[in-house]
Amino acid sequence: MRIAAACGIAAFTALAITACSKSSEGLTATPESLRIAILINPTNLNPILAQNAIESFVDGLMFDLLVTNDQHQRQIADLAAIVPSLANGGISKDGLTLTYHLRHNVKWQDGAPFSSRDVKFTWRAIMNPRNNAVSRRGYDQIATIDTPDAYTVVMHMKRLFPPAVDTIFGESDTPYRILPAHLLASYPDINHVPFDSAPVGTGPYSFVRWLRGDRILLRANPGYFRGRPGLNEVTLAIIPDDQTMSAQLRSHEAGLGIEITTSNFRDLAGAAGVTRQLALAPAYTAVIFNTQRAPFDDVRLRRALVLGMDRAALVRNNTYGTGTLAVADLSPYYWAFDSALHPEPYDPAQAKALLDADGWHTGPDGVRVRNGTRLAPLLVYGLGSSAVRSIVAQIQQMYRGLGVDLQVKGFDYSTLYAAAQSGGILNGGKFDLAMYAWISGSDPDNSSQWSCGMIPPAGNNVARYCSPAMEAAQRLALSTFDRSVRSHAYATIQALLLRDAPAAFIYYQSLRYAHVSDLQNFAPNGISEAWNAQEWRR
Repeated sequence: MRIAAACGIAAFTALAITACSKSSEGLTATPESLRIAILINPTNLNPILAQNAIESFVDGLMFDLLVTNDQHQRQIADLAAIVPSLANGGISKDGLTLTYHLRHNVKWQDGAPFSSRDVKFTWRAIMNPRNNAVSRRGYDQIATIDTPDAYTVVMHMKRLFPPAVDTIFGESDTPYRILPAHLLASYPDINHVPFDSAPVGTGPYSFVRWLRGDRILLRANPGYFRGRPGLNEVTLAIIPDDQTMSAQLRSHEAGLGIEITTSNFRDLAGAAGVTRQLALAPAYTAVIFNTQRAPFDDVRLRRALVLGMDRAALVRNNTYGTGTLAVADLSPYYWAFDSALHPEPYDPAQAKALLDADGWHTGPDGVRVRNGTRLAPLLVYGLGSSAVRSIVAQIQQMYRGLGVDLQVKGFDYSTLYAAAQSGGILNGGKFDLAMYAWISGSDPDNSSQWSCGMIPPAGNNVARYCSPAMEAAQRLALSTFDRSVRSHAYATIQALLLRDAPAAFIYYQSLRYAHVSDLQNFAPNGISEAWNAQEWRR
């Protein structure tokens, strides 16, 4: 679900601060108002049904995690009173029991008390097969949850799962926030309930109104457990064009852009009263292959298409200094990043030789053919970004030189990234190749992306990649808390991704932002922006 805004592929969010004299919806606008411009229209506001980064971001303004991260990548307690660890006994010595002590001063925005019942209910809702959760990774490692009192949650794990605290109601690649049991427990499923359009959370901002296709209105939650937020009201305005976004940032009609496109970042250099900001992130951009759809179930074809893509040129021509050539999926953000591995080279001659050896021979029109089938695969991408259109065109040109007639088709983000159960293009496997950008979680665990059992809707393995060697390496990575053992396992995992080529990894990206110079306390943690939204002020 954490599909990212890389090279503008899914520049999901941009924030804008305005100070108008009167709100059109009856909210009192002040200099502390925040206008948030988003590129796509959310499909729902239920935090366990979020299907993309924008929905997760919006949810983060209204709901909370148990544990989050600060801007220095340090875990901090959110709805939990303390972060469980081996040292404080919150994680048992065998790693099979996690104990969370919850804050006592938290209320839902309707005044009901938050309790351990809500945590247990949310876990059950995620695991309910009737609910369209994008991934259940991590939550499926829980055997049972006990709630001995209103402020204690005890999770009994099926097996050792080292990323548990980062993953389960934490800053994972699929960050699920806590739901109110008193409002939702009576439903057999929560896919289409009134709450999904008018939610009640524990977070810094409360829902007011959703004018679909136009904007979402939020108001400061005066009862927020960390204290009243620094902004009085927030408006999320839907502006589905990155060029319009750039113009609004330059004119200060938009005051803060989140995960803006690389071209916007470049163009805003020197703009009066605008500050640009980068955040190191566990993020990458790639072309994903559908490894279960012929002919891309053939590793030789995939490797040829990796070697025939001038990824260094794509980085140079499109990231404007905000991205670095990728090896695989784990970026230098992680302690598990292996600096000894090197990116695959650009070698069109070798790519052509592999295609020849694989039986793909050039036809009279210059397009390769095998057994009567032309090599004319479909690449899908998200609409709304001029940068992604440019990258797609460049890849088409590169592949044309190989004899590959690449077809391309754009989709709106809500369709492209929708859950498999909702007919999503990526999660439903309705593609050959796909432009893909991903923000991972705070732990290097990438099993949700590359394990056999994580093909959607079970997880985020959009490539549908499955390898016995990968399964063994993932088991080792998740067998211990020892970072030296885990680092060795992740080096193997990265090497397997290079060997088996389920994706052509293009670059690691820093998350890009631009904001008016008087915005205070905007401190993204590399995974999410809303972790300290209550502190934003002017």
